[in-house]
Amino acid sequence: MEDLIRDFVVETLDDLDVVDAELVRFEREPDNQAILQKIYRLLHTIKGTCGFLGLHRLETLSHAAEGAIDRFRNGPAAGRDEVTLVLTALDRVKNILGTLAETGNEPVGDDAELGADIRAPQAELLH
Repeated sequence: MEDLIRDFVVETLDDLDVVDAELVRFEREPDNQAILQKIYRLLHTIKGTCGFLGLHRLETLSHAAEGAIDRFRNGPAAGRDEVTLVLTALDRVKNILGTLAETGNEPVGDDAELGADIRAPQAELLH
């Protein structure tokens, strides 16, 4: 299982680097659906692998970010605040992956508030 976790961490960090770069591109090209499709696909894969490995904290954060990207694909244009929240979630995922790589376990923590912020409709973010 250690090899599987190590491979997962390396692969996921690589995928998250791509997601970061694509999110920066998306901020410059907010109407580019191909960018959103690529980001969504990568986050969907990360979320699914987390579920398979029983990494519930990572799965929950990945799912929230994936849901936001899905809203960007199918709803009104994403605002800078929404993209920032997704980037914040991805930074937290990277931190958790660092601990996972060092210890073999997800760190204890609660990401409910961040997840709720990401899932909140755009209008609520402006308060």
